[in-house]
Amino acid sequence: MVNQQRIAAEFSRLAGISSPAFGEGEISRYLIKRLQELGATVVMDDAGEKIGSESGNLVATFPANGKDSEPLLVSVHMDTVGPAEGVQPVLNDGVFTSAGETILGADDKAGITEIIEALEVVREQNIPHGPVELVVAVCEEVGLLGVKHLDCSLVKSRRGVALDTSGTDWLINTAPGANKMRFEIVGRESHAGIAPEQGISAIAVAAKGVAAMRLGRIDHETTANIGTFNGGEATNIIPRKVVLEGEARSHDETKLAAQTEHMIACLEDAAREASCVIDGEQVDVTVSREVTADYPRMAVATDASIVQLAQQAAAGLDRTLEVRDGGGGSDANILNSYGIETVILGTGMCKVHSVDESVSVADMARVAELLVEIIRLA
Repeated sequence: MVNQQRIAAEFSRLAGISSPAFGEGEISRYLIKRLQELGATVVMDDAGEKIGSESGNLVATFPANGKDSEPLLVSVHMDTVGPAEGVQPVLNDGVFTSAGETILGADDKAGITEIIEALEVVREQNIPHGPVELVVAVCEEVGLLGVKHLDCSLVKSRRGVALDTSGTDWLINTAPGANKMRFEIVGRESHAGIAPEQGISAIAVAAKGVAAMRLGRIDHETTANIGTFNGGEATNIIPRKVVLEGEARSHDETKLAAQTEHMIACLEDAAREASCVIDGEQVDVTVSREVTADYPRMAVATDASIVQLAQQAAAGLDRTLEVRDGGGGSDANILNSYGIETVILGTGMCKVHSVDESVSVADMARVAELLVEIIRLA
């Protein structure tokens, strides 16, 4: 049904276009032309102006062909992580890798390739289908910024699939919500050799607080992490200030709130214990915090129509889709919060966010076949 040679050529073109977050101008121009060639009406929203990207999100609309049904949304993103300058995709034994010290960009250019191929097949074979809406987002890799600023007036779909996870033949219907946290701990500086008693080390306080935290996998629904730890000026100065950044994620909103409060309390307890009187003066260690809701949890029921549609499409190909819980956030979290019931499909990409990233042509073909069937049945 699908053309693997065409898939390989399309992916090679896409991967060769540098498109780091905020620098999606070139790939956006290419995609506008490519999607118009496939028969779409393409509109760019104003997200780029709001977030400082070279491009806004693209919304491509493909009209119905001989079938009256509700529109279907397909979601992908055009940006990549770095290093992304001068990507040279190499194809060996049916598997794409990067030739140099860069990422490949299969996240998410494999997904873009797969939907383009599916649309090629649908057009070539004149397959009847309802309206299809394609959202190609910018700045997904830096906090889902593009879709957070999506002009939803351009989208009519209330159901959709996002192409943005590893593997094939599985479907993610749940994903955690996440809080980002930034802490600033302030103690008192002093000369480390001459008068260490006059200072209170912000680094020592922060370390004690972090050591008291439950981090890593908390339970089957919840994780937490302190990811950055910055502070101090010199080895001979008791450090006055340190800044920590971290996160908590959970499939359960109550657990997410509890884990967030636990991490705050650990630092505040450490600060309170370190506060003391120095030369008759009360010196308090302070903790300031910023907690930001990064993205909401998503939870699409296993009997939801979009899940059933994807499973029916797989069955039509004599395949089975495994339904799984997700561990990360994606544009699908945000789309669900807009009332667009969206699940995530694997694209075949492997070892993403690393220079060892890869994807096979056969896997991309497998996903494209599934997309053709989903569009036909939608």
